Amino acid sequence: MERIAVIGAGQMGNGIVHVAATSGFAVQMIDVSDAALQKGRATIEKNLERQVKKGTLDAAARDAALGRISVATALDAVADATVAIEAATENVELKHRIFADLDRLAPAGAILASNTSSISITEIAGRTKRPEAVIGMHFMNPVPLMQLVEVIRGLATSDEVTARTVAIATAMGKTPIEVNDFPGFVANRILMPMINEAFYCVMEGVGTPESIDTVMKLGMNHPMGPLTLADFIGLDTCLAILEVLHAGLGDPKYRPCPLLRKYVAQGWLGKKSGRGVYSYSA
Repeated sequence: MERIAVIGAGQMGNGIVHVAATSGFAVQMIDVSDAALQKGRATIEKNLERQVKKGTLDAAARDAALGRISVATALDAVADATVAIEAATENVELKHRIFADLDRLAPAGAILASNTSSISITEIAGRTKRPEAVIGMHFMNPVPLMQLVEVIRGLATSDEVTARTVAIATAMGKTPIEVNDFPGFVANRILMPMINEAFYCVMEGVGTPESIDTVMKLGMNHPMGPLTLADFIGLDTCLAILEVLHAGLGDPKYRPCPLLRKYVAQGWLGKKSGRGVYSYSA
């Protein structure tokens, strides 16, 4: 059985820990912030309790899952892991730094996976001396509910590492889909231009946020509108992904909307900050 370390206790990180633990894996949640670890653990407990109340998990399975989770504030806790999944903020320099450290600290033979939603796996792998072991493992948010994992091979990723990663995602109850290493991969290369265009529609007065979201829900049968979804993802994350798309592909169609930039500059980051396109202060 693989032993998994997840680096980052935020929304994506604690979600990955949740599904790993309920799937029978021993999992270490690592974050430099003890407060983030405590918050992440509390979120997992709350979500597991919700599953018990819904009848999708029994109390014994919940307790067993919680027993498989340990926490650490130092990255050297990856020393016993066979798989390290980085789920830090979508920041190129931060991810490069983490992978250089993982290369130094993780045991030989370990898979070094990134949950990045847009950044080049080949570039990340280039920060290590074992590029064959580096792969993208892009979970969707919220991780416990969403079925997809994009599996992204870098230029040097080995067949063995790819096969193990696909097997791990499958064991977590997910559907792994292999895609190639281009900016934004598939999910965000299609999703982010739609979100960006919705911001342009607001900025240019084509419609109110409510009307734009309603058109997409009722007209395109989307479960939520693009502006609501952007708030849920985090407007800073959306902006970061669009920046990667714009820089990596060089096409002006990926240029982030000035209104999106303004919201992020103001600190209106979406649901997590209490205000984005919509207000969540209540």
